Formats: sequence, structure tokens, C-alpha cells
Amino acid sequence: MKGILVIIDGMADLPHKLLKEKTPLEDAHTPNLDFFATRGEMGYMYPVKPSFIPESDEAIVSIFGNDLESSSRGWLEAKGANIKMTRGDLAFRVNFGTIDENGNIIDRRAGRTLTTNEAQELARAIMNRIKMPFKFTFVSTVQHRAALVFHGGFSENITGNDLTYVMGKVKHEGRCQALDDTENTQYTASVVNDFITKVQEILEEHPVNKKRKERGLLPANAIFIRGAGIEPPKLKQYKKWVSPSYMPLEIGFSKVSGMKVVTFDYPKLKKLDAYENLWDGLKKACKFNIKSIKKFRKSFDYAYIHIKETDLPGHDNKPIEKKEMLEYIDKTLIKFLRKIAPPNKIKVVITADHSTPCKLKAHSADPVPVLFYDCSDMLKEKHFNEKEARKGNLHRMEGKELFKKVGFVK
Repeated sequence: MKGILVIIDGMADLPHKLLKEKTPLEDAHTPNLDFFATRGEMGYMYPVKPSFIPESDEAIVSIFGNDLESSSRGWLEAKGANIKMTRGDLAFRVNFGTIDENGNIIDRRAGRTLTTNEAQELARAIMNRIKMPFKFTFVSTVQHRAALVFHGGFSENITGNDLTYVMGKVKHEGRCQALDDTENTQYTASVVNDFITKVQEILEEHPVNKKRKERGLLPANAIFIRGAGIEPPKLKQYKKWVSPSYMPLEIGFSKVSGMKVVTFDYPKLKKLDAYENLWDGLKKACKFNIKSIKKFRKSFDYAYIHIKETDLPGHDNKPIEKKEMLEYIDKTLIKFLRKIAPPNKIKVVITADHSTPCKLKAHSADPVPVLFYDCSDMLKEKHFNEKEARKGNLHRMEGKELFKKVGFVK
């Protein structure tokens, strides 16, 4: 294997008062990341371009050298969820969420307490009870997430109804909007809105949500959809890469990019503690990635590793949890890379797909740190974090420039 790319989702952050005005990465004890930094180079990257606030799909599409227009969140999510699609099928990324009786958004993720069994039961009700003049597929994926596909000839030129990423109680727009005046686009917007209304009616009266209310939990009484797409994005092909992926987006992206995809079943959320589930997922992900690198190191030139869990504490304003996750990744996955990379002359790139500052509880346009270990013998003690990366010799770059900077090829 020539190189390994590690993307730690939402890793980059801003100083936080709970960490004495340090970022989680600055405050974390990460001797293995620092080992690579001491022997490598650092820089900072705008995953798409300056001032642009990227979603994960836009970031990874750009980092792998594709035009932003090639991003299709819904299609990639559905592909990663193993939904069979043909050209013209309309795919969406979906969240189960909570609205009040006036249509105000209470929580876009139903309090992160929707168990796997509850989500699957709600998905079955949607599939079995809703009748539309065409076939559709609705699949729950991980925690509050789901994928939706309308099968037929539709337009993708519509908005979703998930029009805001502002946390808290904000007015729920409720309806998708057509972005042009063509008959098909107008029809598509109409049937999508009809579907959302029917789903809401079923969810509101579903026994799962009645029981959740009795227990004082937020009901999953609405769906928020986004990322409409009707055809596979045209992505550069990376046939010599292996991708140990486990979230639908990354699985779908890797498949469309021609990579060898290996995966595992994410742990089910069985209790109310979403972070216990995230920790189970993180531990399994690190172990699985280590196993995959061992297995495929001699048969593929590059590996794409994407660790998802670190993004969630950013959205929930939990800097301590984010710091602890970074420390766990360092003492497991990065420690393993430290063991195998130097003797086997494997280049290592470690970065993030976007910043998710805890105090903002959302993605931001801030750049992300980049660490590049190129098997050199230089020794200059450095610590891998946002501040130090700004001083690095790799300097500033955009996502599409990363592979050229580090010499990674398709």
C-alpha cells in the first residue's frame, strides 16, 4: 500500500470555554498524531473553497477532485443503503425529526433517542400504509437517518423541506419548492409534499410515538428530506483504492468512485443514550479499519478511511466528548498506522471533511487542519491541531488541491 487517507468527520473546531479556550484537538492527548506531525508536514484546507460551508458529501466529492456539481447527497445515501435505482428515480437523504402542533421544528433528530427498532418500525409503517401513484422505497439506516427513493421519471430540481440547519425552535417551512416552471418539476414538488403530509399523519398516530410521548421523549412525528438527486454523479474513478466504510454516504460515494468497499453492520441503538451507541460504533469502526488495512494492504495502493462519530459532539456542543473521541482514535487507529506506516513506507494523510465547532452546533466555513506523513526522516517536534497547522509548510489549499499536494493518485 502506498498511501492512507484518514478523514475524521467534523474534527476541526474553535476554542471553547469548557476546554479553557482550546479546541478539542488542541486539548486532546494525541501522541500518535503528534508522532506523524513531528515527522511530516502540516497545512490547512478549505474542503471546497473559502467562505463555503460544506456538507460531508460536498467535501469528500471535492477532496477527491470532482466538481461540486457532481455531489448528489440523496443518490449517494440511497446507493449506500443498497436501494436499487435506475435513471430518473428520485433519491433523498432523510431525518426523522420532531415538530410541534404549529409546525415549529423542535428537533431535527428526534432528540437522538430514536432506537433502531423504533426507526425500522416507523419505516415499515411508511412503506406499508402509504399509497402513491408510483413505487417508492423508504429505508431507515443509522439512528435518526433514512433514505427515500421515488421510482419513476422525476425532476431533481426541487428543494427539500429541511431548509434550515439552525438549532432550536424555528419555523418549519414544511413544503418542498419547485425550482423551475416545467410540468415535471411542478409535479415532482407536488407529489413529494403529498408524501410528506401522509407520512406526518401516520407518524403522529403511530404507537411508537404514543409510547415515546408517554415516556417523556420527543416523538419522531415528521421527516426532513434533502439532497434530491435523480442519477448517479459522475465521479472520478479510484480503482486502486479500498474503502472500509460504514455510513451510507461514504459507502455510496466509494461505490460510485469505483473503490473496493468493505463494511460492517453498525451497532443498533437499543437504549436512550445515543452517545453510548456512538462509542460502540467508534470502537467497532476503529477495529474494523485496522483489520481491513491488514487484510488489503498488499492488494490495494490506497485506502480511504472515514470516521464519522466525531462530528456528532460538534452538533451537540459537547467538546469534552469530542476530545475523548479524538484521543480514542489516536490510541487505536492512529497508533496502528504509526506501527505499520514507517517500516512499509506508507504515506499517511489525516484531515477532516469540514469544521463542526461545538459552540456553533453546526458546520462552519473554517478551514480544517491537514497532516501529511511522507516517510521522511525529518524530526521537528510539532503537535497536530488547527493552530499549528496554520503555520505548516503545506500552507493553504482547497480540497481539490490536496491529492496533488501529497502525491496521491487514482
